[in-house]
Amino acid sequence: MNVTTWSLQMLGPSARAPRPFPEGVRLDLATGITPEYARFLYALVGGNWNWTDRLGWTRQPWADELAGPGVEFWILYSGGVPMGYVQLHPVVEADGTHVEILYFGLAEQALGRGLGGGFLEHGIAAAWTLPDRTGLPPTARVWVHTCTLDGPAALANYQARGLAVYKTEETDQHVPDQPLGAWAATGGPAPTTDDDRGQ
Repeated sequence: MNVTTWSLQMLGPSARAPRPFPEGVRLDLATGITPEYARFLYALVGGNWNWTDRLGWTRQPWADELAGPGVEFWILYSGGVPMGYVQLHPVVEADGTHVEILYFGLAEQALGRGLGGGFLEHGIAAAWTLPDRTGLPPTARVWVHTCTLDGPAALANYQARGLAVYKTEETDQHVPDQPLGAWAATGGPAPTTDDDRGQ
């Protein structure tokens, strides 16, 4: 399959504050994130969009990444369960901290509720203020990759929040005919015929 990947960036924070979340929805900074929970979030959100690169990782690469200076996970909750997450990955460069939105997305049950735009606004704001919480140099740039394997609204959502495309690449990749789905991606067994009927 031909896959188009866009790299987008912001070189300054938005002048507008992120919109408030609806009642019953909150965004938490996960200060105690574990490799197990990070992998669960990746599979929960990415199972519907062919996020498979990390499903074969052992525990140690997850732990190593989480131990990086300033790495943050922000988790969106509603009804007591995770509805999505954003993972911020900072790298210190000569001109300041460059914060990558490494992963961002909503779980399937959160789609269609009008949460994506506001959630991304909060994620971007967190990227700009990350040095306030971590002691890293001030943020100089916020950037992200998205591609045609992500949700169909992803590119437009990033652009609407002020991120501008600075690079486009096309590659040929082997992609399954259908995404795994969150159940299989999070480690659930394939359903049997009886399971499909709820028996």
